[in-house]
Amino acid sequence: MRLLWQVQSRVIRPFGRVDLVSRGPVAENPGDLCDWVTRWPHWHDGRPFLLNADGIPASALRDGGFWPLMTPATVALLPLAPPPAQRANLKQKWRNRLNRAQQMDMAVRQQELTPDHWLLSAETRHAKTKGYKGLPPAFCAIYAAANPGEAIVYEALHQDRPVAAALILRHGRMTTWQIGHITEEGRRLNAMNLVLWEAVTDCWRRGHDMLDLGILNAQDAPGLTHFKLGLGADAHCLGGTWVHLPCLAPVARVLPLALCS
Repeated sequence: MRLLWQVQSRVIRPFGRVDLVSRGPVAENPGDLCDWVTRWPHWHDGRPFLLNADGIPASALRDGGFWPLMTPATVALLPLAPPPAQRANLKQKWRNRLNRAQQMDMAVRQQELTPDHWLLSAETRHAKTKGYKGLPPAFCAIYAAANPGEAIVYEALHQDRPVAAALILRHGRMTTWQIGHITEEGRRLNAMNLVLWEAVTDCWRRGHDMLDLGILNAQDAPGLTHFKLGLGADAHCLGGTWVHLPCLAPVARVLPLALCS
């Protein structure tokens, strides 16, 4: 049985240290995930444990003493393929916008992320304006420093001015669209379609086979959801957020399964 998972820890009063495993564990054989639910206490010290599960059935988590906290989120996962097949998978409107963007006077350049890149400050301003929270831009700068060549910015230029950019983080065979920003001029030029297309084809050429486009939120961000699905992404439902507390585990194990889905 070969599994990998990453533990993040934070001190939260009055609970003390709380551990988090997000989007894990990852198993070479998916069938091993249910075994992990029974084995993880051998590697843990019994402190509060949060799990953003992916691929583990709700029944297995309940039987392992996990209590459901949040319903599952849905992410957009884009399988990567050779450019002709990738283009054929685009939705018609997305493909039309890409065609128009490719006819404009735009060029896409790529470079490794630097701490002073304008995309990071643009993301900070945008998050403050829109009132959303995610991983801070400083995380991206740290990731780039710790993983040279694995944080790539794809940037569309029009008349030598940046009009759109996307930050792609590379990790193993997968990649993640971490940050994106577009100006009003870029919207008029469909620049983000061009940026993402260049990023997708470049990631495939580098040997990656999947691009994680992030959470789908049709209620609060219908336009972005439509954009991601138009690229040909599949909607992948995660396993929700669960907590394991030794005092709560016996009660969790007898919860009706309908309350855990």
